Amino acid sequence: MTVGTAGGTAALDAGTRELTRVVVLFSLTGRLDPGRPALGSLVDTFDFGRFALHLTSSEAVLPVPVLVEDVAPADLRLPHGDHGLDLAAVEIAVLATPRGDLTLALDCGFAGETPSAALAAWLADSCFDRDRITLGSEDLLDSLSGRLAPREPLAFGQNVHQLVFPGGDLADDLLGPDETRPPTLLNELVYRGRLSTSEPPHLSRHGRTLSAHGRGVSVHAGWAEHVENGLTLVAIGMVSALAVLQRTRLAAFETMRANEQASASSPYEIRSLISQLSAGVNELQLDLAFGVEAYVDSLLIPEMVMEAFQSSLRDALGIRDSLDNSARMVERLTSVISARSAALDAELSERDDRRDRTVSVLVAIATLIALPPTLLLAFFGVNATTVNPHRSVFDPRYLPAYLLAWIPFLVLAVIGYVRIIRTGRRSGSLLTPADPIPAQRPPSGS
Repeated sequence: MTVGTAGGTAALDAGTRELTRVVVLFSLTGRLDPGRPALGSLVDTFDFGRFALHLTSSEAVLPVPVLVEDVAPADLRLPHGDHGLDLAAVEIAVLATPRGDLTLALDCGFAGETPSAALAAWLADSCFDRDRITLGSEDLLDSLSGRLAPREPLAFGQNVHQLVFPGGDLADDLLGPDETRPPTLLNELVYRGRLSTSEPPHLSRHGRTLSAHGRGVSVHAGWAEHVENGLTLVAIGMVSALAVLQRTRLAAFETMRANEQASASSPYEIRSLISQLSAGVNELQLDLAFGVEAYVDSLLIPEMVMEAFQSSLRDALGIRDSLDNSARMVERLTSVISARSAALDAELSERDDRRDRTVSVLVAIATLIALPPTLLLAFFGVNATTVNPHRSVFDPRYLPAYLLAWIPFLVLAVIGYVRIIRTGRRSGSLLTPADPIPAQRPPSGS
């Protein structure tokens, strides 16, 4: 999305750059220790100029830097070399959102000329072979792990965005008249030279500023450094939101499978399963709200320059449609879990009713068959010829009387126990897997 400004705002936001700057953003998987202290706020760490006031008011929802370090340019090595470019400065920053999602930023400055073909090759190398980037004698992520001591191992996520801020002759070529600009220049940078020559969509030029982007690369020329940092923050939000969406989608499918493949065999296990599923869905809802929705609107930096880039990049990445679809999936999961919980409550209530009826019947029967023990007591209590006062009440001769009195009670106890057990096992009907959640068809025109 091309952004241009005019008048006083243009004077504040426009700038020239001698050296080309490239900021490469990588989403990371893994978790840091929640008690790890941050290095301060973004505004305290990076220059955001006139945007700082907006960011200060939104500080609670912004990512915070947990590592910011300058490293020797010679220590950062790409798998296929430097492609003829002279790397002059490298800053590594790791930022964590309030939900714990991590983004790695490599802020690189190049001295001398940066031919578009060489820069495009450097961009492709740092994107497609990022697992082979080294810092000193270690892999990049191993080196970061040594600095951060994460609670879970770090790994590269699926999402990368590279922001190019041209300087020197490259900036002059990009900002010059259309008729003097090489026809493949923007295509080489935005699409890394992998597509046929074409002008990126939504491209226009106003005065001395230019912005254009694809899904993975954006080019911004003629902007002051605080605008570059603001654009970088917008891209960090998009990369983080996309990573959260992808993780949420996978977690939603795992929750669905856990619901379908549950092996609980008692009401208490079913209740525990429902509790676990509900907790998982609650986390999904929090991720969608505070890991995605918080970064896909213009509330953080309500400025035209930022809004235009954010809106265009969000559309290019398809975040809005993915967010809507993921939210509907989570709603369906919530409905399924609620239905299972309601079915469990109804079944338990019915089971308790059946058990109460069983106990009532047993008490009534016990009352009716209490006569044999009464007769037995009366038998031993009377002065009858069949009762020998010199024999014990436990004499084997009295065994028929005992059997006559107690066998009905034993039969009653067995029948009652069996019925109560069967009543409890009927709750197993709740373990029938829920119907598959229907796939959501995307809106027409998507």
